[in-house]
Formats: sequence, structure tokens, C-alpha cells
Amino acid sequence: MDEALVSTWMTGLTVACLVVLIAAALLIAILAAARRILRLAGEALQAVQQIKQNTNSIWELDRTNQVAEGILGQAESIVGHGAAVAETLHPSEDESNVA
Repeated sequence: MDEALVSTWMTGLTVACLVVLIAAALLIAILAAARRILRLAGEALQAVQQIKQNTNSIWELDRTNQVAEGILGQAESIVGHGAAVAETLHPSEDESNVA
């Protein structure tokens, strides 16, 4: 009976050791995967920051276009007012002959 008990105990101990070793191997694999994911996420973050920096000029171009449209509108207004002033100061020949 003692031999059967020792044999059963050794079998149980062997199975328990195998379970612990397998669990440890899985945990080490998970840790390695997590570190790799962290490294790749850092690289991805750097790439996204570089993309953001490279596309800032596009957003500035939109703002530049808006300012240029405002300047164009003001220039057209100045031309219109300048033409009105010029017409007032120098009436056309049609209007001067009528008067």
C-alpha cells in the first residue's frame, strides 16, 4: 500500500509541476507579446506625430486661402470705390457734353 501511495503522490507531483511549467511558459509568452505591442505602439505614435507635423502645412494652406479671399474681396472693393472716385473727379465725355 505504501508503494501505491508513493506512486500516486509522485504522479500527482509530476502533473502539478507540468501544469506550473506550462502556466509559467504561457505567462512569459504573454509578457513578451505585451512588450512587443508596447514597442510597436511607441513606433506607431512616432509615425502619427510625424504625419501630423507633415500635414500641418495643409491646414495652414486652408487658412492662407481664406485670408487671400478676404484680401481679394477688399481689393475688389477698393477698385470699385477708386473707380467711383475717378468718375467723380473726371466725368466721362458723355456726361460732360450733356452738362
